[in-house]
Amino acid sequence: MNFQGLQKIENADFYLDVAIKRMKKRIGEFRQEGMRGGQINKSKAIELTKIESVEKELRDLLHTILISFPSIDSLPEFYRELMSITLEIGLIKKSLGSIKWCIEKNRELLEKYRRNIRNSTEITRINQYRREFFGRLSSTIKQIKKNLEYLEFARKEMKNYPAIKTGLPTVAIAGFPNVGKSTLLSRLTPAKPKIANYAFTTQGINIGYAEIKDQKIQFMDIPGTLARFEKQNMIERVATLALKYVADAVIYVFDPTETYPVEKQIELYELTKKSRKPVIIYLSKTDVAEKDKIEFFKNKYKAITNTEDLKKEIENLEF
Repeated sequence: MNFQGLQKIENADFYLDVAIKRMKKRIGEFRQEGMRGGQINKSKAIELTKIESVEKELRDLLHTILISFPSIDSLPEFYRELMSITLEIGLIKKSLGSIKWCIEKNRELLEKYRRNIRNSTEITRINQYRREFFGRLSSTIKQIKKNLEYLEFARKEMKNYPAIKTGLPTVAIAGFPNVGKSTLLSRLTPAKPKIANYAFTTQGINIGYAEIKDQKIQFMDIPGTLARFEKQNMIERVATLALKYVADAVIYVFDPTETYPVEKQIELYELTKKSRKPVIIYLSKTDVAEKDKIEFFKNKYKAITNTEDLKKEIENLEF
């Protein structure tokens, strides 16, 4: 799922200004079309067109926000959980609800002032009703100012979410940073891995795709940590959620050159197994590692040391 295309949400004044600008254009066209009847009827026609046009333009602008913003309850579980740790879901729903309220309130105001203008017999009163309507309309849109601001904040945050295809068979490549996960991903996937970077960290989630046994498989290089969830940084939390909700299987990468101590790597491996996903063990950097350490991992964990054998293991997975 990709949130890059979410439409920018402007401030309250912007939407009101756009609606008024479009209304003025409509009035110019309306005058050119010509009007019949006496002065009162002409005045009514012009002022009715003004209030109807502004209400419609504002309604369309606000409605666009509602239909472009994703429905939280229909999102895949991974993204719902991600939203719950990065945003206030209750406030998002409240803010979207405030936009619906604004649309409905403006519609009520339109009906009221349309009635008042139609029943008026004085031009000054007609103009007064139009001014009152614009004032009330301005008040309603400004009442949702903070809600629009929060939705824009949420949009910016969601643009940073990794573009993971939750419907594809997915294999997570797990292990500590710098143990060779990205190198392995590059060997498994023909294309250059897509790097989903985050503004709040220098790390990222790498995503790649490959056809294995006539099946498209998504691979995720996710950073590992021994920290409890509440102690993890944001990228580590995203990785934990991806492992839990997206991954169907795991390739755990051991580094025999001990970029991280073997004891810590084993501890992370045991923690990864708790995900209850099938785990394949891969041994990286075997070209520079000591032979006795390579043999240790091959004997104790049946570690795979080349990508061809690894692909065969992946072929045997049931997605």
